[in-house]
Amino acid sequence: MSSVPRNKIEFKLAIDSTFPKLMADYRSIPQSKARKLGIEGNVKGTIISVSDTVAYLIGWSKLVLKWYHLKSQNQHVDFPETGYKWNQLGLLAESFHEEYRDWKYDVLLMELESTVNEVLLLVSSLSDHELYGVAWYEQWTLGRMVQLNTLSPMKNIRTKVRRFNREYTY
Repeated sequence: MSSVPRNKIEFKLAIDSTFPKLMADYRSIPQSKARKLGIEGNVKGTIISVSDTVAYLIGWSKLVLKWYHLKSQNQHVDFPETGYKWNQLGLLAESFHEEYRDWKYDVLLMELESTVNEVLLLVSSLSDHELYGVAWYEQWTLGRMVQLNTLSPMKNIRTKVRRFNREYTY
């Protein structure tokens, strides 16, 4: 299997192999360490918390769902988000951190699980052709946009969370 899913079965397999491991890593971090700064942020030179990484994943997953919802109703979509351009993704990441700043860690984890389940429901409701057979945003298929903004960051963040867990939780 390639590292980039080419159909919904491959996407589901990739999520099913990545997401439970990420959640196990998150659950191994005590609530008392969840807001400790120690992970390289999305803006050069910034250090964020484990909770911020959860907020980031929730933020992007919710954006994917919002894009699909708007486009499926023939409404305009501001990619990546209203007020942000593609070259401002660090600022967008910081807006996710801010949005979820006051959420308790266990509630953040429940929200992440719920949001990822919504993404999986969306993917499973669509055909391979709808996901991977037609350009959906510029040259990108919907399946590729979902993968780039959910699965790819999960893999990247899991590496950072595991490093944090080794360095800061003992």
